[in-house]
Amino acid sequence: MAPPCDVPAGGAPPAVLAVAVPSPLRTLFDYLPPRDGPVPAPGARVRVPFARGEKVGVVFEHRDQAGVPAAKLRHIAAVLDPAPLLDASLLSLVRFAADYFHHPPGEVVATMLPPWLRQGREAPRPSEREWVLTDAGQEALRCGAALGPLQRRAVDALARGPVAAPAGDLTAALRRLAARGLAALRERASRAAQPVPGPALNPEQSAVVAAVTERLGGYAAFLLDGVTGSGKTEVYLALISTVTAAGRQALVLIPEIGLTPQIVARFRERLGVPVAALHSGMAEGERAAAWLAARSGEAPVVVGTRSAVFTPLARPGLVVVDEEHDLSFKQQDGLRYSARDLAVLRARQAGVPVVLGSASPSLESLHNARAGRYRTLLLPRRAGSGRIPEVRVVDLRARPVEGGLSGPVREALGRCLGAGEQAILFVNRRGYAPVLLCHVCGAPVDCPRCDAHLVLHRAENRLRCHHCDRVQAVPETCACGERGALVAVGTGTQRVVEHLKARFPDARVERVDRDSTRRRGAMERLIRRVHAGAVDVLVGTQMLAKGHDFPRVTLVAILDADGGLFSADFRASERMAQLLTQVSGRAGRGERPGSVLIQTHHPQHPLLRTLVRGGYDAFGAAALAERETAGLPPFAHQALLRAEAPARERVHAFLAAALDAAPRVRGVSMLGPVPAPLERRAGRVRAQVLVEARDRAPLHRCLSRWLPRIEALPAARRVRWSLDVDPQEML
Repeated sequence: MAPPCDVPAGGAPPAVLAVAVPSPLRTLFDYLPPRDGPVPAPGARVRVPFARGEKVGVVFEHRDQAGVPAAKLRHIAAVLDPAPLLDASLLSLVRFAADYFHHPPGEVVATMLPPWLRQGREAPRPSEREWVLTDAGQEALRCGAALGPLQRRAVDALARGPVAAPAGDLTAALRRLAARGLAALRERASRAAQPVPGPALNPEQSAVVAAVTERLGGYAAFLLDGVTGSGKTEVYLALISTVTAAGRQALVLIPEIGLTPQIVARFRERLGVPVAALHSGMAEGERAAAWLAARSGEAPVVVGTRSAVFTPLARPGLVVVDEEHDLSFKQQDGLRYSARDLAVLRARQAGVPVVLGSASPSLESLHNARAGRYRTLLLPRRAGSGRIPEVRVVDLRARPVEGGLSGPVREALGRCLGAGEQAILFVNRRGYAPVLLCHVCGAPVDCPRCDAHLVLHRAENRLRCHHCDRVQAVPETCACGERGALVAVGTGTQRVVEHLKARFPDARVERVDRDSTRRRGAMERLIRRVHAGAVDVLVGTQMLAKGHDFPRVTLVAILDADGGLFSADFRASERMAQLLTQVSGRAGRGERPGSVLIQTHHPQHPLLRTLVRGGYDAFGAAALAERETAGLPPFAHQALLRAEAPARERVHAFLAAALDAAPRVRGVSMLGPVPAPLERRAGRVRAQVLVEARDRAPLHRCLSRWLPRIEALPAARRVRWSLDVDPQEML
């Protein structure tokens, strides 16, 4: 651990400390050392005077002199850490992220710290005791006993494992549970546990483990391209076991909060070592304690979502990014970073291997593998007795559809239920119907604040906008004056569930979408019920596509594949191919064979034909060839300047002024301004300018010169604007 001051013995203290302070300004701020006490080392939190108040920042570096006269500088008000929280490698990561994503360094540091530490609070001390569920609490969890929202949240937290550092209202809820005999405090369990052996690896898995193990102790990047159900997690566990046995740590990034509890529980059981979880759904104190346990080395394994890429590690040994293709690894506001790409950088900095796993790798990763930057490792068959499911396309043309289901799907579902098996029906629209339409004039009911239709949610009998969350009552009369003529058009998850309950009254049907899993812990409870055999049919959105392993699911039906086949976004086909591959992969992972039915009005569409006949590998090869011909990523590089304001003229005036101020850099082109695909959202008009270049260097040279000019524009103060480097969505 670094000392509190890095001044050499007998040397003079630094004249100036450069501090990263959360601020929209793209600079570090100079301060004088504190009047009393030691000089904080780089990486330590400090409280500094800023504008008319105070803020918490992090010392970034010591300087011999400031850029302004010393008389204008103020002293650091307080030193919050006796030793730095961020080591030199993380400060280097801050510098890279600030430069590459052209973002203020103070906001990069704020993104890196858990909220508890970001607020300047004292680092929570490890507790000698921890909260656990009692037997009565376990029974209450199984039977779904009535609990208040806070107590339910506390029970769900305990279901993920013992809680040693609860915060705020969670502490009060735990005490109330203890009064009811559902929770108890105990001395912390021994950190060492007997690991539970897993299944023997097959030859392909063993070869992958050997290839990565060979490179432990040095940097290497691997693309683990394994079909769904091929046992990628078993490969991760074998590698992590080797790493932790050598006294090193492993960082594992996963795409979905809902996956965290089951993965953490599986890792703890199999590895027999403490596993720290890190995601935004945790209590602040618990999250900060996990972050500090990783920093100190007390947690040999760290499992987390996107922001966990910034977790400090005392002894890094391996980095894993599971489902590396997933869009959730790209932050869409604030610091618009790619956790996958930063994970590769962290591995390079630390000199350790990084494994990027997926059954449907991103085209960027496939391109990097072809270019020799990544080594491809293949798992071409399913582990154990699982077999790749049979895929069949159902032509919906001139075929009757009820509740979103065609005859072949209903028949297949009936056979599945009759055999006591489970099924997944995938429809990527939540709500009851995506459009409420007048049967007389044909006009849909639109959101007054967005360029989008209001979605009918019949369960609550409300219309809801899925872009701005506006909610309103269902009107009885159309704007044309016709009464009783509004009809629900299209199919959402609620409508499918309604039809299934009428058609298969004995089937236990559950809905899985953002609405049904909104309550904390709802997804975890549902997963437990599926594994217990208490659910027959799951109807859900893409939440079902992310890494869930349901061995009894033998049928997957994709009710509407057409939504992603036609789009103005050049990435839409890649996203659709990945989604179809991932959803299809939920079938046939156990002893019984699986089948997949894909309903479409376009059975001859090239994407569907390629996927069904050649699989994702064939799609990837064809898509890369198209991108190269068109000069699109990953064969080119992009940045998107976005702007929004209540008035359209303000947005376009700003973007026009920004284009006028743009530097002319050879090899860089700018397209726009053009309206965003969804031009109006939440009452604000949105437009954008696309910046493109074949090579990264001229693109970033252009952006570095351009941004200060944009910030100086008077029009910049009348709009909200942002820059997205390597954008993944054009919306």
